[in-house]
Amino acid sequence: MEKKKSAGRELVKGILKENPLFVLVLGTCPALAVTTSAANGVGMGIAATVVLILSNLVISLLRKVVPDRVRIPVYITVIASLVTILQFLLEAYLPELNKSLGIFIPLITVNCIILGRAEAYARNNGPWLSILDGLGMGIGFTIALLFMGGIREILGFGTFFGMPVPWITEGGLQPMMIFGLPAGGFAIFGLMVAITNSLTRRFYKRQPLETMDRAHYPGSVSPSTDAIYEATEVHDGPRPSRTPDPSAVPEALTKPGALVAETSDKKDESEEAK
Repeated sequence: MEKKKSAGRELVKGILKENPLFVLVLGTCPALAVTTSAANGVGMGIAATVVLILSNLVISLLRKVVPDRVRIPVYITVIASLVTILQFLLEAYLPELNKSLGIFIPLITVNCIILGRAEAYARNNGPWLSILDGLGMGIGFTIALLFMGGIREILGFGTFFGMPVPWITEGGLQPMMIFGLPAGGFAIFGLMVAITNSLTRRFYKRQPLETMDRAHYPGSVSPSTDAIYEATEVHDGPRPSRTPDPSAVPEALTKPGALVAETSDKKDESEEAK
């Protein structure tokens, strides 16, 4: 059960909590360059996902064989080989997408996401978890590129995956070309980072009233701990006190200089004893 929970966590963490683009801010160069359309964003995301999964798998299998001193060159060689194969496949079967993405396909070799997951995760974990990590990070990256590309395409060109959007082109809003330019890409990127950070704080922040319990926080009082405290049956003695013992709390020093005077008195007593 613990392994299943761990595997599920590794798969979903890249979607929101550790999204490589909007949270970790990795791979921003291709993200800003190719997201002029939703199709280009999805194509780049899928290509990066394939390389992520395969590179994580290969590097995880080689983690006990490759010496630490040469691990980075080995990682880059593995990633470059996979990217070369991917580019040949795109040229053969998806030439239009390959032409649209252009130089950013070979630049996947030095993408911070690919190399970062190899160094930070794949070299320290087994093949199965490394595959899930690559898949999760790839899905998160693809979703991020889809959102950016979709918003920029709709607002900048009045289309979505090449199909006209009626409320943009037919008597409604007019396309704003700035969203097809780098300035519009930066604006959308900043907006998506802000939204993602807000969602992350909302869904993943620590809730004190839900996490505090009397076993770890003696004397804590909250609706959740009170409910647990009252419902728990005790068979081996009286219930523990709800609050700390009064003797455990020192009396407040209300007079200015009281602590200094007390220290001086103790010092004088020790000197007299000597």
